[in-house]
Amino acid sequence: MIASQNVQQSPGNKAGFFYGYIVVVAVSISMLVAFSLFSAFGVFFKPLLTDFGWTRAMTAGAFSLSMILTGTLGIVMGGLTDRLGPRIVITFCGLFIGLGYLLMSQISAIWQLYLLYGVLIGSGMGGMWVPPLSIVARWFVKRRSLMTGIVLGGSSLGGLIGPPVISRLISTYDWRESCIILGVTCLLVIIVAAQFLRRDPNQRKQVPHGENKEEEQELTLDTRAFSLKEAIYTKQFWLVFCMLFCLGFCISAITVHIVPYATDVGISAVTAANFLAVIWGMGLIGNLVLGTVGDRIGSRNVFIIGFVLMAASLIWLAWATGEWMLYLFAIVLGFARGGTGIAQSPLIAELFGLKSHGMIFGLAVLGYTFGATAGPFVAGYIFDVTTSYHIAFLLSAVIGVIGLILSALLTPTKELSLYKPSN
Repeated sequence: MIASQNVQQSPGNKAGFFYGYIVVVAVSISMLVAFSLFSAFGVFFKPLLTDFGWTRAMTAGAFSLSMILTGTLGIVMGGLTDRLGPRIVITFCGLFIGLGYLLMSQISAIWQLYLLYGVLIGSGMGGMWVPPLSIVARWFVKRRSLMTGIVLGGSSLGGLIGPPVISRLISTYDWRESCIILGVTCLLVIIVAAQFLRRDPNQRKQVPHGENKEEEQELTLDTRAFSLKEAIYTKQFWLVFCMLFCLGFCISAITVHIVPYATDVGISAVTAANFLAVIWGMGLIGNLVLGTVGDRIGSRNVFIIGFVLMAASLIWLAWATGEWMLYLFAIVLGFARGGTGIAQSPLIAELFGLKSHGMIFGLAVLGYTFGATAGPFVAGYIFDVTTSYHIAFLLSAVIGVIGLILSALLTPTKELSLYKPSN
């Protein structure tokens, strides 16, 4: 039981080092490497088109497939983390991602790209979102949003450094040799970092950070939480699901197509990769700023702020052609992406508690997956038909507005404080 009368005598409350900070560092490093690679798919886009002559929709389909598996397996990985612990789960995920990039260096047909990037790497990424964020929610009570922001800062930092570094690797060597370098790096770093992970404070004879006797009543209410079955019968769950669909559509459509769009309007490939890096880099600032603010204003309001900024930036992008215009777009969208990223796991905890947090969060993120699957393919198809991204960007803006409306409609689950789980 999280809250008990003996909490103050618990070893976790004695003076000493709190192992949760090691967990935060290890998870952040794992996400940094994983998302350095995952965020750079757009950098590989033009080299693959040049070598093989595939259409943009066909090439983007591999990313869409990876997003399907990332989201659907996120539910499975969340359940496996509850049973086996994060060390085993993230070790195998690092193995899948690393092997995927190593084998990608040998592809010669589109089905191989779908198999290796779509299936193998997508499967590995399935354990790089829900399990890490669910672990943080278990280790921290106070500062949950802030710690989530720090962890997601790893993914944002990866997105900041990944595209320009990988772009330079490709220009120095080629995309095949770059895949080998990336695969080896992933295997070494993620697998080593995973060995420091622990599922919850009980495994270190500690209690969650911020838990004390004064908060006993609040924490007791927090444990009166929804099961997965109960959560899916609430309107709040489906509002969050649809919000995440809108978020996934907008973010993934842009991160896959912003580099080819920029090169289409005459900007160099290296500079185009910088726009992608800025989106992820500003996500780091959004993680930290809105992570701190989120503890005060609530995760729902963070989503509202994020969707307002996102919709505005996408409308701007529809007419942006110069470098400064694209940098401004990347700054605003990146900040919004970071804020909505850190708000996801805490929002699930606020609405449904921690009883089945990993499973509920994993199923909700499936909404993001569906959106992230549709976004790149739809944008690529619109370009193939119209030879322009203008309509695709405006469609993304409309979907961002829909996400804003859904966020405004979201209300607390009153049952949370009243529900008593059955034994």
